[in-house]
Amino acid sequence: MSSKRRQRDAETQGRGKKKEKREEPAEMSRLLQDAGVKGGLRAAWSGGQRFTHEGGVELDTHPFPHCVLNNFLQSQTFLQELQRELLELNFHQKSNDLYKFQQSDDLKTKRESHIAALRSVLFQRFRSWLSEVLQLELEDTVDISCAKYEYTDVLLCHDDELEGRRIAFILYLVPPWEQSDGGTLDLYSTDKNYQPEKIVKSLVPSWNTLVFFEVSPVSFHQVSEVISEDKCRLSVSGWFHGRSLERPPRYTEPTLPRSPHRPHEEQLLYDWINPVYLDMAYQAQVQEEFEESSEILLKNFLQPEKFKMVNDALRETDIEWVRRGPPNKRCYGQAEEAGLPQCVRECWELLSSEPFFLLLSNFTGLKLHFLASGSEEEEEEEKEKEEEEEGETVGVSKATASTHGNPPGENAMGFRVCVVVLSRLEVTVCVSAEPSVPLCLGELRRWGHGDYTVVHDTDLHNAEFALDLLFYCGCEDWQPESGGFTSYIANGEDEELLTINPENNALGLVYRDKETLKFVKHINHHSAGRPESHTPANVFYSFSFVYYE
Repeated sequence: MSSKRRQRDAETQGRGKKKEKREEPAEMSRLLQDAGVKGGLRAAWSGGQRFTHEGGVELDTHPFPHCVLNNFLQSQTFLQELQRELLELNFHQKSNDLYKFQQSDDLKTKRESHIAALRSVLFQRFRSWLSEVLQLELEDTVDISCAKYEYTDVLLCHDDELEGRRIAFILYLVPPWEQSDGGTLDLYSTDKNYQPEKIVKSLVPSWNTLVFFEVSPVSFHQVSEVISEDKCRLSVSGWFHGRSLERPPRYTEPTLPRSPHRPHEEQLLYDWINPVYLDMAYQAQVQEEFEESSEILLKNFLQPEKFKMVNDALRETDIEWVRRGPPNKRCYGQAEEAGLPQCVRECWELLSSEPFFLLLSNFTGLKLHFLASGSEEEEEEEKEKEEEEEGETVGVSKATASTHGNPPGENAMGFRVCVVVLSRLEVTVCVSAEPSVPLCLGELRRWGHGDYTVVHDTDLHNAEFALDLLFYCGCEDWQPESGGFTSYIANGEDEELLTINPENNALGLVYRDKETLKFVKHINHHSAGRPESHTPANVFYSFSFVYYE
């Protein structure tokens, strides 16, 4: 009996040993322990030089220090089991102005054996290796998560800088991958103001390759949009923490010039705008709705023949479009007013004209023209002022204005007189000693695949109250899944307050405060599926104006 028991014990132990064999350990490539490789990397990193090794190690300092380590882990069996555990995790859809992809929970708390083993390698052996090779003191704090990028997912240009982040890393677990699949790690050059300029290097993901780079004021990079419809870009990424590099003062862009309204006859409105919107009763209805929600979309805004003329001119005329950047803030085409076809210039003229300022006042209740009425409190104050002024007389007519021999726009007391000079637009008259001067700035933008804007903390235009105007052309059959919509969010929040989708001949008005930010969502590869009858197929246009009281 004892002999049989010993035999069974031996068999049990043998089976146990076989099971342990299948649990492949997580070990870094032996090449990384080679003294010559470590010495070469150390010298290149500190000296700002390039280093390569035929075993699959490449370090470069242009456009900023980064390193590619092929065959990072030794065991293929371990990698396959790691991939399986990662794909079985719960992923959360992440989408805002900067990115769209799926992300796991923090991997620091995961107990799956292969994830835990990878964590041990990265947090201990690889962190020690980095400290030795880069001559950096890295803290115990390490951020780590898993990301899945699939068709149309993207991470736009950014620098990764947050307090404490010192070295960023990405371990790829992808199928055979080509540059044409998208999902490349693109590195940007920077200008004298430490702003990103253009992509100068693209790293194609590959199985069991780890990339790391120094987080700095110039470490601008992106994950390009995944174009492949059947491949998943799976990666484990995060940051090793340490003392951050000194950052130069944040660069603030010069503000775009703002202009007061342009003098023009009110006939301009009747020549261009749908008569429905010039009816005073309808304007009152629009204002009531706008004051309730601070936004409104006015469809079929221009007269059909005028809209067709502008729409055709934008698509058929050879207009010079200049790319607007920098890419960490925006990417789209912009045209200067002077180089536009005549009918498009006339549309621009309409949106910046004095009658249009007054029309916007009637739509919104804002004081964008000195003829526009203010709030009830302001009107009461003005009324009291008028009663206090002795001998002041004001003559008002819907067709003509009498200034009783005084300079135009002034009365006998030298006050600005708000007289109605637009005969067919009725407004409430107000009087002010020193009226503010409403201003506007405008752009004509061309939107295509890869274009976007992102929220940025140095954008001064977002730091004040303003009325946004969006007017769209060339967006027949445009689908929301293609992106290109304008989103409004509260400062510090990802949840959208309002979304405006591109729609032909639709005028969007949004009044925003200092805590409301906006962005245009990245236009993705879905846009390539628009019918070929639209020329060019994946492009639309918008007049983007901002008005200030």
